[in-house]
Amino acid sequence: MIDLELARRLVHDAGVLWQPAAGDRFVIDAELLTGQVFWISDLTVEPQSFADQTVLGFNGTTEWALDSVTLDQAVWLPREDQLRELLGDRFLSLTRTEDGWEVTYAASDGTRHTVTDADVENAYATAVLGL
Repeated sequence: MIDLELARRLVHDAGVLWQPAAGDRFVIDAELLTGQVFWISDLTVEPQSFADQTVLGFNGTTEWALDSVTLDQAVWLPREDQLRELLGDRFLSLTRTEDGWEVTYAASDGTRHTVTDADVENAYATAVLGL
């Protein structure tokens, strides 16, 4: 799973915007809750729009005293497929190595770059940040 700090950097450094959808993972960016990963699901957590703001509504969750949180309180943890989609046509290859996963991508000037990480989602996220 993508490292929380890399997920934060996708927003702050790369300007990646999140449109919450079923199947997305996120954490609530509060010290006591960052260890708990939530999934958006029509049954438990769903995006709800109020005026010009999207909130994540917790439906029938008895173990948490949560009603809803705004998107700025949540950190999206994109999956491998979502990170690959963010790379778009700049993505060139994914290779398994002894050290983990190697993602090769093309920069805007056409040069090839490769990043390696033990976690495939971290490798993809680092490539996105490299763009």
